[in-house]
Amino acid sequence: MEENAFHPDLIHAIFKLEWSRRSLEREKNENPDAMDCEVDAGTSKKSRPMSEAVQRAATIAEAEGINRIEATHLERILPQLLLDF
Repeated sequence: MEENAFHPDLIHAIFKLEWSRRSLEREKNENPDAMDCEVDAGTSKKSRPMSEAVQRAATIAEAEGINRIEATHLERILPQLLLDF
């Protein structure tokens, strides 16, 4: 394995931490009552880019016969991901 390989759980944890931090910042800046309805409605939207990124990177890794997602796999899918979302 290459040294620049990322474990999928690590990527998931990074995205989850970032989304949580942004959610807390938004909650501080907005009315708490308005935030309650947004959290329920937007939860699936928050995880969509992350899961899509991991799935696309995993597809590329699988096509190459590698069991772990590497940095190069993420670099390849990021332009696609930015255009889609």
